[in-house]
Amino acid sequence: MINKKIILAVTGSISAYKAAELIRLLKKRGADVQVIMTKSAREFISPLTLQGLSGKPVLDNMWEPSKGNGMEHINQSRKSDLILVAPASANFIAKLAQGLADDLVSNVCLARNCPILIAPSMNKSMWENPATQRNIELITKDGIAISGPENGEQACGEEGMGRLINEKMLLLDINKSLNFPILKNKNILISCGATFEKIDDARAITNLSSGKMGLSIADEAYALGAKVTLIYGRTEKVPPSGLNCIYAPSHSLMNKYIKENAKNNDIFISVAAISDFIPNNFSGKLTKKSTGLTLELQPSTDILLETASEFNDLFCVGFAAESKNIIKNAQAKLKNKKLKMIVANCINESMGQNSAEIYMIDKNEVIHVPKKTKEELALTILKHINKLENKRGITHEHIN
Repeated sequence: MINKKIILAVTGSISAYKAAELIRLLKKRGADVQVIMTKSAREFISPLTLQGLSGKPVLDNMWEPSKGNGMEHINQSRKSDLILVAPASANFIAKLAQGLADDLVSNVCLARNCPILIAPSMNKSMWENPATQRNIELITKDGIAISGPENGEQACGEEGMGRLINEKMLLLDINKSLNFPILKNKNILISCGATFEKIDDARAITNLSSGKMGLSIADEAYALGAKVTLIYGRTEKVPPSGLNCIYAPSHSLMNKYIKENAKNNDIFISVAAISDFIPNNFSGKLTKKSTGLTLELQPSTDILLETASEFNDLFCVGFAAESKNIIKNAQAKLKNKKLKMIVANCINESMGQNSAEIYMIDKNEVIHVPKKTKEELALTILKHINKLENKRGITHEHIN
């Protein structure tokens, strides 16, 4: 979002107060935010608060000929990358559907030549009302993107659909609106996080994977227009609620859900750190002994190899976290696991970290990517996958 110009339009909803935190998050990501408000929105939050956070005067009046050329509704939409209406009230959604323009916010939306994203927020009965649903259908056909709403407790004390979408998912939808959808019509299956295997009823073995890389790839794939299915184990952060997420904390569950979903996807990106060894499970709880404990482990099956072998049309991408001979070991895995691409890195410098240095390896080349944040790496990886996946049909050759 760096240097992207975003108009944040705030309308009359009880969740208007959340616009303050949204401005902070957008600014933190480098966006240039201009707030505009409806008259009703001023009843819920002070323009001065939003001005202080955005660093710009809040606009709310079309009729100020002394300022500029008197065409603020045209000027604002022409110099912006996105119009974000958050929260969007039922009344304002009705205005959009009918093309009404009786205030600055509705005029800016009608005069736009940039994308518009709305985040509805209202009482559940207002959201479920047939008139609101008709209006949502109309504006969707007009090309307006919608983020949310979500189900939950409402300010009135009732519970149901109509809450403003959570910030994490809204930010993803904003990013999606700002990106060119190079992965549109692509179905991408992603596994991420660490699995853990029970030793007894109280203990388990796992690994140090944080899930950051996989979650970043899922976020970026969604933002680039893909339909994402995320199968995740133990992660430091909770996956976005708006994605199709399936919790799979063990090797057996990872195997089950990956195989069940593979047939419905074009690309499989295996980022998860899945257990290579599984303990012989003990029923009950092992008694602590001063003499120590011998733990027997059995090798697990190779889910990525099996998936790549069983689903020939699936573009399979693996990850190789190595401690030495990074490129050589990754090239061997590329061949042995029948992959189209593999991403390799140094395990000691990447696992659990926020950034990493990687090598993208396919049948023809090794591309070195210097240290970047995992969000930046996710975008780089997905663009390369898209490039390779679009070349399907070429005879697959492996590096010797």
